[in-house]
Amino acid sequence: MCGFVGFTNCIDNSNIVLGNMMNKIIHRGPDSGGTYIDEGIALGFRRLSIIDLAQGDQPILNEDGSKILLFNGEIYNFQSIREKLIAEGHTFKTKSDSEVLLHGYEQYGKKLLNMLRGMFAFVIWDKNTKELFGARDFFGIKPLYYSLSGKSFLFGSEIKSFLPHPHFKKEMNNEALENYLTFQYSPQSETFFKNVFKLPAAHCFTYKDGKLDIERYWEIKFEADEKPGLDEWVNKISDIFHDSVKAHKIADVEVGSFLSSGVDSSYVAAVADVDKTFTVGFGNDEKYNEIGWAKEFSAAIGKENNNKVITPEEYWGTFPKIQYHMDEPLADPSAVALYFVCNLASQQLKVVLSGEGADEIFGGYNVYSEPGATFYDKLPRNLKRAVGSAASKLPAKRGVNFFIRKGKDLEERFIGNAYMFTPEERKKLLKIKTEAPDPTVITKPFYDKVKKAEDVTKMQYLDLHLWMTGDILLKADKMSMANSLELRVPFLDKEIMSVAEKIPVRYRVTHKETTDANTKYITKYAMRLAAKKDTPPQTAKTAAKKKLGFPVPIRVWLKEDKYYNKVKDSFTSEAADKFFNCDLLVKLLDDHRNSKADNSRKIWTIYSFLVWYNVYFGSSEFTK
Repeated sequence: MCGFVGFTNCIDNSNIVLGNMMNKIIHRGPDSGGTYIDEGIALGFRRLSIIDLAQGDQPILNEDGSKILLFNGEIYNFQSIREKLIAEGHTFKTKSDSEVLLHGYEQYGKKLLNMLRGMFAFVIWDKNTKELFGARDFFGIKPLYYSLSGKSFLFGSEIKSFLPHPHFKKEMNNEALENYLTFQYSPQSETFFKNVFKLPAAHCFTYKDGKLDIERYWEIKFEADEKPGLDEWVNKISDIFHDSVKAHKIADVEVGSFLSSGVDSSYVAAVADVDKTFTVGFGNDEKYNEIGWAKEFSAAIGKENNNKVITPEEYWGTFPKIQYHMDEPLADPSAVALYFVCNLASQQLKVVLSGEGADEIFGGYNVYSEPGATFYDKLPRNLKRAVGSAASKLPAKRGVNFFIRKGKDLEERFIGNAYMFTPEERKKLLKIKTEAPDPTVITKPFYDKVKKAEDVTKMQYLDLHLWMTGDILLKADKMSMANSLELRVPFLDKEIMSVAEKIPVRYRVTHKETTDANTKYITKYAMRLAAKKDTPPQTAKTAAKKKLGFPVPIRVWLKEDKYYNKVKDSFTSEAADKFFNCDLLVKLLDDHRNSKADNSRKIWTIYSFLVWYNVYFGSSEFTK
């Protein structure tokens, strides 16, 4: 695991500038660094040693020195590809997966990408043709940013590495702010920095003579196979999950596992058979502290649980540092908890396994049970829309909101797991005027790909492409790398996806009649049964427990004087006044404090942006 940065059209002092850029991401690779500079390009690399500790340094050159590689990630099937390449006549200097990528691209070109199994972002410079090739993994586990800055093409693992380059102009992208207020993350390719873009997951690019070409090389295709029964699907999930975990444990260093009270991380920890698990929580309330569950489960599988209770002072005090490492503002409160559990693990090892991706792939979010969940869903569409339109004119409250939501088609109401501010609300809050599109414009290209699918599948598909890459995987990469820790996600494996995309909806989100005649919906049903089959009896209790994730008591803290005043100071600051109508921000805060509404997530969305803005455009110590 590592970080890299580079640029084309070299400047006079390339070595100095490249060194400064590499220093910005030294946390991604504190073990060693390497550079390559010629008349057309400058490449810099920071390494966290995981595989082939003695010889795996980068940049790596091929036999004749004509191609040079920078690579961030892990290729779990590199050994089998290496054998094929040796049979084709390639010679290897190392035993690393990095060199397999380089020779694999020589031999197979872009076709190599679909041969890979792993997480990756890499670039290859062809010295003879002056062409740069780059790619990002299937799900977007590892990041890859780029910017066309003047005559230079900049690329790297983190945006902050671009800051020292003389051609890079740091400018705020206001459209990103308006979209962020709805999604709680930046949902489009262009980032919060003007002219800085994210290469989408499962895409590759070529850059030559100032021209950038981007193309998709892999697609998720949900096509249900109705032939196998439930038991067969459970066995298929079990077999492929065991295979994925085995692949994800390949390392020349110790591997541990994160553990919450949820079924996903419990399944990973039990099957992986690691020696150490890591857990964090808040206070003593079980709503916000899963340490007790994790300790009990760890004891049941005979493993050592390492845990930490995060204090409010630690949480709030670390938050500016979190936003610095995130590169773009992210309003997911669990990102801070993830930072602390990564920090805890990094004190003992370099690699951990985690349960990200199971909900999106197997249908685990509670919202996926919404389609068809009530008798009201069976009413004619026109009637529901008419009732919804009438309800929208009434004061907002729980019952009214139900009819408003049900009066809209899925494509209108569902943009992912977070929907913070409506387009109307964000326009009222913002002083600035932008051309930011309506949320449905952003989601439409994804919905168009699955027009004929069932609603549950549509929701999963959207979350796999927006929510998971924009929120879940952003914080997973940035918070682990901030602590020089490699985080591996065995659920996010293309072989697992090839099984999951064929599972019928009734085995993803299914339902059973309860004793009181109400319908109880169970998410990721087949996967839960596989977990129950493969792990100790404690997993059955875990599988039945309500999903918490990394629960954080933000709503409680915002009512305390100390943190209320802290946020109020931010909401009435010069930066806030630049972008927002501050009186409306304070009203959100006061209404929450006075229990008129639970505005905690909306407040946190705005506060997160303002903290980020101060880090990158204000007086923060982090970017001085």
